[in-house]
Amino acid sequence: MNDLVPSARPSGLLEVNGQDVYDRRTDLVILRQRVGMVFQRPNPFPKSIFDNVAYGPRIQGIRRAARLGEIVERCLVHAALWGEVKDDLRKSALALSGGQQQRLCIARALATGPKVLLMDEPCSALDPVATARIEELIAALKNDYTIVIVTHNMQQAARVSDRTAFFCLGELIEVGLTRDIFTNPRKRQTEDYVTGRFG
Repeated sequence: MNDLVPSARPSGLLEVNGQDVYDRRTDLVILRQRVGMVFQRPNPFPKSIFDNVAYGPRIQGIRRAARLGEIVERCLVHAALWGEVKDDLRKSALALSGGQQQRLCIARALATGPKVLLMDEPCSALDPVATARIEELIAALKNDYTIVIVTHNMQQAARVSDRTAFFCLGELIEVGLTRDIFTNPRKRQTEDYVTGRFG
């Protein structure tokens, strides 16, 4: 995301399908098509619901109205939003509730056909009902996508993840099956965090 900011160039190794994303030879356009991003706060574009979801496919060169309509419907169905908005696709995305906006942003991320979906605290700005809808959506989507979710909510991590990595102050402390991390962690620092002794 920060490839044009020289001081933001990270170091280390991060691979997607065996390709180092930090390698200067990596085609960032293709990478951005393979990896979708959902931010902490819903950030729909100031456009219609339809145009939000169709935005990425249009950038990819899809112009036929019928094909765009198919993509928009499929993505809104996958984001568990279609039933709520199907009769009002020309409505401004900004008029949706917070939870609906976040599901719209998920639909928009899915529209480019990613393999990986990154979610940065996707429920932190949502009420419990909207949070439950997003968590149900994550459970359904993980059959078709690799989902990486960042959360400080230990209960949410335990509910939605298959594997958990615990980071503290920029260091990877422990990674493993979620049930093991929460019931039998190998590191004392992990145990202290998941049991609420700090954090």
